[in-house]
Amino acid sequence: MAKKNQKKTKSKIVSAAWKLFYEQGYEDTTIEEIIEESGTSKGSFYHYFEGKDALLGSLAYMMDEKYEELEPGIPEDADCYEVLLYLNQELLTMIEESINLDLLARLYSTQLTTRGEKPLLDHARTYYKLLRKIIARGRERGELTQDLSVSEMVHYYAMCERALLYEWCLRKGEYSLAEEARRKLPLMIRSLKS
Repeated sequence: MAKKNQKKTKSKIVSAAWKLFYEQGYEDTTIEEIIEESGTSKGSFYHYFEGKDALLGSLAYMMDEKYEELEPGIPEDADCYEVLLYLNQELLTMIEESINLDLLARLYSTQLTTRGEKPLLDHARTYYKLLRKIIARGRERGELTQDLSVSEMVHYYAMCERALLYEWCLRKGEYSLAEEARRKLPLMIRSLKS
């Protein structure tokens, strides 16, 4: 039970921070405001995060929460390729509607320069676990290619998704991220189909 409460506390802090970052901007959001918005304590904040900058990497875990929310609604017999497209649409719509573009760009830049933990590449995340599950199921049922291993397909899919996000950041959000993904991702991952 204690581990679940810890995850809930961390999640409250992350959600509050990203809400405030979106509404006020990163620079104009204080740690005190994050603590107040999350309904947690200063001790809890510093237990999970060294400071405000450490929250940038938490976006990966916020994305995982979206996947955890979506997973129970995925029918076991759904076509795996279609499930991948659905998950992408849901995630990118959430990002487009609730994540400040400058923060997303900052997250990507920190992932390029940091020497330590890289949350976007953490294969213990829900994101990677769910992709492995879906892709393995699709491969077993013959919906996805046998030419690539499950790990190779997961890597390729994640790389394509990051490419869409990175390009959107480079273009300063001048188009709809979800719409661009709806048109381009099927072309990018078509080689995964059997």
